[in-house]
Amino acid sequence: MYDNNPTLTGIGKEMDESKQGEVFFKETAGGAGRHFYIESYGCQMNFSDSEIVASILSEVGFQPTRNMEIADLILINTCSIREKAEETVRKRLRIFDKMKRNRPGTMVGVLGCMAERLKSKFLEEEKLVDMVIGPDSYRDLPNLVAGAEEGEKGVNVFLSREETYADISPLRLDGNGVTAFISIMRGCDNMCSFCVVPFTRGRERSRDCFSIVAEAKDLFERGYREVTLLGQNVDSYKWENPETGKVVTFAQLLEMVAHVHPDLRVRFSTSHPKDITDEVLHTMAKYENICKYIHLPMQSGNSRVLELMNRTYDREWYMDRVRAIYRIIPECAISSDIITGFCTETEAEHQDTLSMVEWASYSMSYMFFYSERPGTMAARKYEDDIPEEVKKRRLQEIVRLQNQVSFRHNQADIGKTFKVLIEGDSKKSDLEFKGRNTQNKMVVFPKLNGYQPGDYAWVKIKDATSATLIGEAVER
Repeated sequence: MYDNNPTLTGIGKEMDESKQGEVFFKETAGGAGRHFYIESYGCQMNFSDSEIVASILSEVGFQPTRNMEIADLILINTCSIREKAEETVRKRLRIFDKMKRNRPGTMVGVLGCMAERLKSKFLEEEKLVDMVIGPDSYRDLPNLVAGAEEGEKGVNVFLSREETYADISPLRLDGNGVTAFISIMRGCDNMCSFCVVPFTRGRERSRDCFSIVAEAKDLFERGYREVTLLGQNVDSYKWENPETGKVVTFAQLLEMVAHVHPDLRVRFSTSHPKDITDEVLHTMAKYENICKYIHLPMQSGNSRVLELMNRTYDREWYMDRVRAIYRIIPECAISSDIITGFCTETEAEHQDTLSMVEWASYSMSYMFFYSERPGTMAARKYEDDIPEEVKKRRLQEIVRLQNQVSFRHNQADIGKTFKVLIEGDSKKSDLEFKGRNTQNKMVVFPKLNGYQPGDYAWVKIKDATSATLIGEAVER
């Protein structure tokens, strides 16, 4: 689903395009045994899935490595959300294919959404890979690897109605040891006309709440101080206890995770405007450690275009939800996803999107022009009739406006003091820390007072760009 896709052109993203394909590994002790190398592309769910894959492989003797040249198994976790993402994966597979020729015995596998969509093409036509594994089939990896070692081509892209991987403890590949993802549900029941996710990840199913809380507790005890609850549409989380029949909603799950410890921050992504409830907002307002930030994809500011997109809400409904957020959580920051140049979109309808960016005062947005995806309802029903040069021009206008809105949003924070969770050194200097405040804004400040990653610091903001707050640590 576009809603949860950080590969898109945007401002201040946690996983922007510069990080696509980055390998987040902690090398294990020793160097013996077989090694696997994995690259992840696309949404946060893919990065979370890669940690599940890493755990499954570690149970059968594989160790992670950052060096693909020593890897016995090379995996690429793919995204089908845009044509550009698929092109990037194809380029990487051709590089891997050359390595295989130089190092016989190396196995290559494709994981994720692109694997499900293009399984036969990879195996039969292009012959670039040894195995193709869909998002619900990762438990079968050891069998597929064993088959590949015997020269067999393996494929499993079965879409499950039950698989949540709730019993698998992910092998955390992100090296900062401070923030982590927890997948709370899989799949999507929303049939947005532009989106391939329902076809590549299957129907929606929620993970049991007790395993989620247990994972959050384990992470906190291991030193992590922030968890992000992930789902294609977290607001529709609903788990029924088979023993009591009691149904747990997303608002109730949020509260359960918030109770793990006051020092464990809780974030979530992604919310759907049709489902986010006042109960969720009041729960956020009640707990200091539930971050005051909501990613609320708009996609378009025009009701007719939203209907073509099958978003199931209109402009007024979306505005009502934004008003509710600011009324119940006045300090909340809202970000968005925006598609421009969707089928038949007029200039006036494009202006509706621009006006919404200004009115909603987004702290940041993921912005991109429409890319038709094979198999979607839009590809079957509508002509992709907006010229690419028009799409690009409209995108530039949205990006320009969002930069201005983000800059004003951040300038308004100058003089304020925020509680910042330190994640590590800033990108530009090892003399500065970086971290995020409750509104998910990146904050940088000089290293002082003996702070370490994982600590909370109170930081007074002295300056700001459109993407970053700049401050100094103060006593509180």
